[in-house]
Amino acid sequence: MDLIVSLIWFAVVLWLILRAFGQRNALARLTPAAAVAVAQAPQVAIIVPARDEESNIGPCLASLLGQQYPAGQLAVYVVDDDSTDGTVQVARSVGAGDARFKLLRTPPLPPGWTGKAHACWVAAKAVPAGVDWLCFLDADMRARPQLIASAIGAAITGDIALLSLAPRHELHSVAERLILPCGLYLLGFSQDLLRLQAPDSGEAVATGQFMLLRRDAYDVVGGFAAVRREICEDVELARMIKRRGHRVLMQDGSELLSTRMYTGWETLWPGIAKNLTDMLGGPVRTMTTAAIAVVLVWAAVLVPLLDAVGCASGSSRACIALVPAALASAAAFGLHIAGAAHFGIPLWYGLVFPVAYTTGALIALDSVRWRIMRRVRWKGRVYS
Repeated sequence: MDLIVSLIWFAVVLWLILRAFGQRNALARLTPAAAVAVAQAPQVAIIVPARDEESNIGPCLASLLGQQYPAGQLAVYVVDDDSTDGTVQVARSVGAGDARFKLLRTPPLPPGWTGKAHACWVAAKAVPAGVDWLCFLDADMRARPQLIASAIGAAITGDIALLSLAPRHELHSVAERLILPCGLYLLGFSQDLLRLQAPDSGEAVATGQFMLLRRDAYDVVGGFAAVRREICEDVELARMIKRRGHRVLMQDGSELLSTRMYTGWETLWPGIAKNLTDMLGGPVRTMTTAAIAVVLVWAAVLVPLLDAVGCASGSSRACIALVPAALASAAAFGLHIAGAAHFGIPLWYGLVFPVAYTTGALIALDSVRWRIMRRVRWKGRVYS
C-alpha cells in the first residue's frame, strides 16, 4: 500500500508542477513603451477610489501625476469614499497646482451598493463625455512613468476593450510573506487561465487593481451600477463586457505596476476572506479546494516520513516507496522555495508552505462563514 500511495503522490506533484509551468506564461507581459505623441494620444481619465488610504494615496497619486503621457490628454480623479483619516488632505497636498488632479467626494452610500463600486460609478459619471478611456486603479498601486502609455498602446493595438494588469507584489510582514505566494500558487493550480482568457469563453479574468476600459464598452453594460452588489465587482464587470462581444484580457504588469496590498494580519485576513469564496467559485468549491490543499501540503511531509520509518524498520517495499515519495516532496518544497526567491523574500518561507496553506484554509473557512451569514465586512462597512 505504501508504494501505491507514494506513486500516487509522485503523479500528483508532477501534474501540479506541469500545470504551474503551463500557467507561467499564460499572462503576456506588458513591457514599457515609448511616450505617446500628442496627436496619437486619446484622452484618459484615471480613477482612484480611496477610503482611509492616508498611507497610500500620496505615493500612488504622485506616480500617476508623473506619467509620461501628454498632460492635456490625462486627468486623475481621486474619489474620497467617506474617509475618516487624512486621505483627502494628503491627496490635496500632492495634487496641489496640477490641473490634471481632480478630487471628488462620494454622497452617502446608497442601499444595495458596495463602497468601491459606488465610488467608481460616481467618478465615471463625472468624467466628460469626450474622454474615450477610463482607467480604474487602486490606491495601493505604484506606477512607473510609462504605465498609461504602455497600457493604452497595448489596448489599441490589440483591440482590447478591457485591459487588466497584474502588479508585482511587495511583501514585508510575516503575514504577507506566508500567505500571498501560496495564495497565488493556489489560484494558478485551480484556474485554467488560457481557457478563461479564450475569446470563446464566457468567463473572464480581471483584477480591480488596474482596469483600463474603453468608454463605450463600459457604458454599454451599465458600468459599475450593473455590478453594484458584487464583492468581486471587477470580475463580474469583465464577464459582462466579454459576453457583449468585446475583448477582455489580463496581462502581467509587473514591470510597470507594483503594490503592497496588506500590512499584516489585521488587513490581510479580512481582505482575502471577503473575496475568496467568489474567486474560488462558491462555498462548496472553496471548502473543497481548501481541504484538498491541506491534504496535499501535509502529504509532502508525511508520505516520505512514513516511508522512511518503514524503511528503517526493515521493509524493503517501504524503501522502494521512499524514492518516488522523496523526489515528489523535494520537488514540492523546491517549487515553493523558487516562489520565495521570485518574491524576493527569505527562502525559508518556502519550507513552511504547509503552515501557509493550512492558515489559508482557515481564511477560506472564515470566508464561507461570512457568506453563510450573508455578511461581508470591509473597511468599517458590512455588506449583505
